[in-house]
Amino acid sequence: MMVRPLSSFRPLTLARMLATTGALALVSTLPAAAQSGEVNVYTYREAKLIQPLFDAFAKDTGIKVNVVSASSGLEQRIKTEGENSPADVLLTVDIGHIDEAVQAGISQPIQSETLDKTVPAGLRDPAGHWYGISMRARVIYASKERVKDSAITYEELADPKWKGRICIRSGQHIYNNALFAAMVAKHGEAKAEAWLKGLRANLAQKPSGGDRETARDVAAGKCDIGVGNTYYWALMNDNEPDRKPWADATRVILPTFAGGGTHVNLSGVLIARHAPHKANALKLVEWLVSPAAQQMYADMNYEYPVRAGVAVNPTVASYGALKPDTMPVSAIAASRKAAANLVDKVGFDN
Repeated sequence: MMVRPLSSFRPLTLARMLATTGALALVSTLPAAAQSGEVNVYTYREAKLIQPLFDAFAKDTGIKVNVVSASSGLEQRIKTEGENSPADVLLTVDIGHIDEAVQAGISQPIQSETLDKTVPAGLRDPAGHWYGISMRARVIYASKERVKDSAITYEELADPKWKGRICIRSGQHIYNNALFAAMVAKHGEAKAEAWLKGLRANLAQKPSGGDRETARDVAAGKCDIGVGNTYYWALMNDNEPDRKPWADATRVILPTFAGGGTHVNLSGVLIARHAPHKANALKLVEWLVSPAAQQMYADMNYEYPVRAGVAVNPTVASYGALKPDTMPVSAIAASRKAAANLVDKVGFDN
């Protein structure tokens, strides 16, 4: 496909281009002409959820943020656009998309003392291609009525005592893939396979829906515990009246690996290989780990800050103190393919 420079794009043309590269939802288009005081962000997060962050950045720096938001295909789009890509920054909601972007060769190493001092080593790429800017944990939604346990390990999800009592979304979903990859990285493929078989045997129903639906099914009595991300429960409890009954019927347990901590995934960021506004891109990435931005992430998106000393949202804090597992997220990324293969091998989603 011929890729035209940013200056020739018009909204309709850009929307068609997104469609051909598999992106599903164009939220806003890039401007008709690039300006030195701008930065172009491609993101998997809904633009409305992070626009306050970009507005605050623009107010602080005078740099305008142009946003393209899509549900899939951004890595391939940037790769297809090649040297003509207007993308400066890719902002993702999980380690999977970040890893795919690096593997596609569309990132570049970032050199920043600010990022290296702020983001813990385990939450960034050793080669500097990406940095985590916020964390979310993969946790248990437990029935308040039927589950008395106050602590559960991930390994215990394969214990026969949970037979017919667990709900979960597809094993191939990026959030479960990361959890399963962490299990592979910790215990090796053979033990991870045995664990997946045990977990599959404990499912109350075929993996389906999303994390909210998992809470719904626990509330409905279809299962006793479900696996979901921390922020979904907080959103249901605080901001979604129709789903608040699902939160009211459940409580969040922060599970851990045996002898370890709680599995966390990342909202991650990278600078595109051919970023036309590299200096502004670096300013944005560094700003996203500032105290103000980290507090906004915590309060608006119910995520855990990567910057030390920033307060967690009160609803998220009610889960208890998070003790993230010390395994580097880069090790989890390296095990993603093995985890996906094991899901198919054991017929997890069947």
